[in-house]
Amino acid sequence: MAMMAPMPPTIDIPAKKRLMLRAGAAGLLALTLGSCGLFGEAGPVRIAAIGTLAASPSPINGELDAANAALLNLSAQGLVTFDAEGQVDVGLAERWTVTADGRSYIFRIREAKWANGRKVTTADVARILQSYLAPRSRHVLKDDFPEIETIKAMTETVVEIRLSVPQPAILELLAQPSMAIVNRGLGWGPMRARRNGRSALLSPVPDPLAEDPEAAEAAAADPAASIELTGTTAPRALARFKNGYADGVVGGRFSTLPYFAASNIGRSRLVVDPVPGLFGLSFVSDEGFLAVQANREALSRAIRRERLIAAFGLQEWEPQMTLRPDLYTRDTGPAPLLPAWADYDEQSRFVQAQRTIDAWRAGGREIETLRIAVPDSPGGRILFAYVAADLARLGVPTRRVATGAPAELRLIDEVMPNDDALWGLRRLSCRPDTICHRDAQALIDEAAAAPNAAERARLIGEAEVRLAGYSPFIPIATPLRWSVAAQRLTALRANGRGQHPLNRLIALPR
Repeated sequence: MAMMAPMPPTIDIPAKKRLMLRAGAAGLLALTLGSCGLFGEAGPVRIAAIGTLAASPSPINGELDAANAALLNLSAQGLVTFDAEGQVDVGLAERWTVTADGRSYIFRIREAKWANGRKVTTADVARILQSYLAPRSRHVLKDDFPEIETIKAMTETVVEIRLSVPQPAILELLAQPSMAIVNRGLGWGPMRARRNGRSALLSPVPDPLAEDPEAAEAAAADPAASIELTGTTAPRALARFKNGYADGVVGGRFSTLPYFAASNIGRSRLVVDPVPGLFGLSFVSDEGFLAVQANREALSRAIRRERLIAAFGLQEWEPQMTLRPDLYTRDTGPAPLLPAWADYDEQSRFVQAQRTIDAWRAGGREIETLRIAVPDSPGGRILFAYVAADLARLGVPTRRVATGAPAELRLIDEVMPNDDALWGLRRLSCRPDTICHRDAQALIDEAAAAPNAAERARLIGEAEVRLAGYSPFIPIATPLRWSVAAQRLTALRANGRGQHPLNRLIALPR
């Protein structure tokens, strides 16, 4: 451990929080619940999550739905996690250190056991994280970790993640539910799950360092300290809430928002997260009519974003016209680049787009029907109807197809996982569901490998100009994420990460 001596001080955790964490998950949750009198004799808090609970959810298999993300975030948190405000907090790592050059993140692992009783080792943690980033992994964040050099167990209690270049926003990536430390289906905590059909009953893991193990076991077994998590459809989740069988609903998106409108649940119970990200239509094909950049740009000009969003009746949902999210970004790059037509009104944009389409047809060329892949849901059908109507004004025929079907345009609906200004450009360049501009991708790769912040910002600006000039995407709005909370769930509040850890459903008294 001599090599750690010259490192900067460990990230400071307030003394009160350190004390509660050392007391263990069971003690913290019991303190939280008891102090607020939330559950009393009513038993576990009941949460309906939109999705289907898997028998053994694993992040390595791809994107997690809301139900499985919530389950993993309770039973197998990552090295770090998000608190109820969306801020990075301790997880399996009870503290961490960042070296002066910003390239090494060193995590001290807490005492923990897998669900089968075996001790969690740093070798386990390093192996699991390496598997998420392996070439054959389908992990949803794999491409957001291009700068990882090594992940290794330094001692029995310390894991190091070494970067080839500094990446200040790596902690936000590690805090995502998909970075859960799960070992062949086994979690470590802070809660343990017992399956019951479509639901899972979660109770706190007893503190392995408790002076009185029997008291710790008793506190963990208290029904009032438990959470019942049910995976189900959006209509059923809302029905459970309305009829008193659920205290909260999590996992809402634009596609399911119309179900809330039809539920007659009070608007005051809706929690809408102001999350940055990408919501729009990606061009999957660059052949025929779509081979011409001006044609792709014309389609983007023609979309009446404010009109489309207004159809969902939610004031918090905002239009977006940039390729990069413009919220919660650090000074790692210039402000997102607005298109040249952004200052024109909708009618002027339509006239400009119509000229482009007319010029294409004037050459005797036809426009084949464009297949647009969106979810087969109420929100998906509303989205398609408004997009199709706007493109029909130009004389461009469209057809809605299923999300996984062959298509010329495909919906991207993703929340920015960290504060990296490069994320949006990476996501829209040379992926399976995007078209590819090699020069733009080369600049994106250079920016990712830039040795300092100034050079990185310069390259991000150049890459965005190049990519925007290629028109690979029709941005429409910010992503929409929503939940429903009973009045007693005082900590289920909107935050900029869209993260709501279910073991922190109420606010600690100040």
